[in-house]
Amino acid sequence: MHKVGKKIGETPEVFDNYALSEQIGYLLRLANQRHLDIFQRHMLDLTPTQFSLLVKLQELGGASQNELGRHIGIDAATTNGVVDRLVKKRFVQSKADPADKRRLKITLTAAGLSKLTSAIPLAQTITQKTLEGLNVRETERLLQLLKKIHN
Repeated sequence: MHKVGKKIGETPEVFDNYALSEQIGYLLRLANQRHLDIFQRHMLDLTPTQFSLLVKLQELGGASQNELGRHIGIDAATTNGVVDRLVKKRFVQSKADPADKRRLKITLTAAGLSKLTSAIPLAQTITQKTLEGLNVRETERLLQLLKKIHN
């Protein structure tokens, strides 16, 4: 019986033109790891997802958990956990929605608004540090391309 293919120890041809260091997923993951490291060093008591949820709540004036999850790109189970942790920190509250008693409306508390007010300058510093190797034009182009990828 004749076997087709390369011998054991030889690299298959599929790898000839593949460099991990040139792959978008790999590069995005490394950039995200760098950003998360910077975020954790500056924003000591909020995760990026918690921060995003607080910002979105401030923008919307309140929302259901499902709406929040859709707005910040996380699934229902994750949204539930994030909201629970923010309730425990007293940054958000959950009450029956006056427009629909079957669902809960999440809103910022005074403590949540205060926390967010102090966190925004930190977030701006985090963004600055994440992008510090880029000039203004490169930053604008990167943001433009990332928005195009996720749409």
